Amino acid sequence: MLILLPPSEGKTPPVSGPRLDLASLLAADRLTTARREVMDELSRVSTAPDAAAILGLGPRSAADAALNLVLEEAPCAPAHELYTGVLYEAARLGGAGTPGEAEALSRHVVILSGLWGAVRATDRLPAHRLAMGASLPGCGRLNGFWKRELAAVLGPIAEEAGLVIDARSSAYAGAWQPARSWGGELLRIRAVRIRQGRRQVVSHHAKHMRGLLAGELIALRAAGRSPSTANGVAEAGAGLEGVADAELSAPDHSGRRDLTLVLA
Repeated sequence: MLILLPPSEGKTPPVSGPRLDLASLLAADRLTTARREVMDELSRVSTAPDAAAILGLGPRSAADAALNLVLEEAPCAPAHELYTGVLYEAARLGGAGTPGEAEALSRHVVILSGLWGAVRATDRLPAHRLAMGASLPGCGRLNGFWKRELAAVLGPIAEEAGLVIDARSSAYAGAWQPARSWGGELLRIRAVRIRQGRRQVVSHHAKHMRGLLAGELIALRAAGRSPSTANGVAEAGAGLEGVADAELSAPDHSGRRDLTLVLA
């Protein structure tokens, strides 16, 4: 099982911790050069007068561009502790309380990132601000930049896992998709609510539901009971608080399926 997550705009910058070690991150042998390229471009952009506009930062978060200037000096924390947005709060990923939970986070959760490409949930990162939808001089649109780099990294991980639970938003999903020829299953997580007999997509609450499902799957893995099939994941989803039903679509030609959580 492999769980793919987006990062979070919401972060809790660590007050202490080790400095960034690019050699310790996921697939450092393949991705360090690309990470350096993005870091260098981001540093140049973040000193520009229009940094907030380039990075898509609103008035309340414009000052966050300064975080990008001290990436190698700032203290780092595990990604699952650094990210504190809606999805991560719902998944309760702030701490790995048992060895089983730590193992599940390290081996079975990968976070896509505009700055780092892809990292383990346990990789140590500094606070930063860069969305996958941003475009940097020299790199271009980041989802396209990382798409060229991540196929050789995530393809083998997905092949080994066989079952991929995709809880990413669309911008991050565009940075990697399994090859058409792969033999596993990829479940894209959706959430809908029924109002007056009609289905309505619930975009913000979908983050919460994806987080709940990710947290449940990590807990099951830590307990040695993680599902190995799409039907097993659907059963876990159907048992979540606030879910009335979980529906699986038929797989397409490349093994992609939608798991739709129907909210009560």
